[in-house]
Amino acid sequence: MQQVFNVEFEKLGLSFALNSVAFHIGNTPIKFYGIIFSLSCLLGTIYVISRANTFNINKGNLLDTIIVSLCFGMIGARVYYVIFYPGDKFLKNPLSILYVNEGGLAVYGGIITAILMGTIVCRIKQIDILSALDLASLGLLIGQAIGRWGNFFNQEAFGTPTDLPWAMKSEATRGVGVHPCFFYESLWCFVGFIFLHLLSLRFRKYFGRIFFFYLIWYGFGRLCIESLRTDSLVVPGLEWLRVSQLVSVFCIFYGIISILIFKKRALEGPNIRGKRMKKKYS
Repeated sequence: MQQVFNVEFEKLGLSFALNSVAFHIGNTPIKFYGIIFSLSCLLGTIYVISRANTFNINKGNLLDTIIVSLCFGMIGARVYYVIFYPGDKFLKNPLSILYVNEGGLAVYGGIITAILMGTIVCRIKQIDILSALDLASLGLLIGQAIGRWGNFFNQEAFGTPTDLPWAMKSEATRGVGVHPCFFYESLWCFVGFIFLHLLSLRFRKYFGRIFFFYLIWYGFGRLCIESLRTDSLVVPGLEWLRVSQLVSVFCIFYGIISILIFKKRALEGPNIRGKRMKKKYS
């Protein structure tokens, strides 16, 4: 079903009709959400492959890892959403779990699953896991920065009412100006990519450093942004506890502790899990 939203940024003097459907193939609607998601995966992959040599990773093996990670990441994103979705919608109709076209993917579920499966493939392909995670972090930030705009076309992932100049209104917000949380997260990820990209060029002193900074950067941003959202998934039985904030706190602490530990190892001497990088990685 085609859906058009009348989106307005009143204080910025912007208003336009926003169609969530890009075009049709026969009777099947192709939504902007799917197109943007696909584009985010493609651009993230292109960047990662283009820098494979810099991270001393074979491009063919890396591509295999990416394909497996993306496929299982999609599954993980759906499973995560289904597990924490409030109510008994999926219990009453288990087949609806397969209706991904109706929406319902969780970023953290996709990231966690993609990392787990990617780690397995790295072991099989004999790719250094921490080096691969460093590179994957940069690709993830590209994907997340672009992918969040799919929420804009679906008019979802917005926040509480606000009077800020960039407040967004539409039928989905019931005509009330709200925080465009999708934009906040997109901008946060874009800035994070620039920061970590530059860090990877000159200050990648040991394997895992970029990945640990990614956990801290994205975790902190998501922790703050999630507090504004009105559609957060919550821990069953603890409606006051948002799942994404809980995961974000874990990511932040894990990243900080790992940086401290691996920095100490790098200073103490050669170690595959915390060694000083060769000159070309310094």
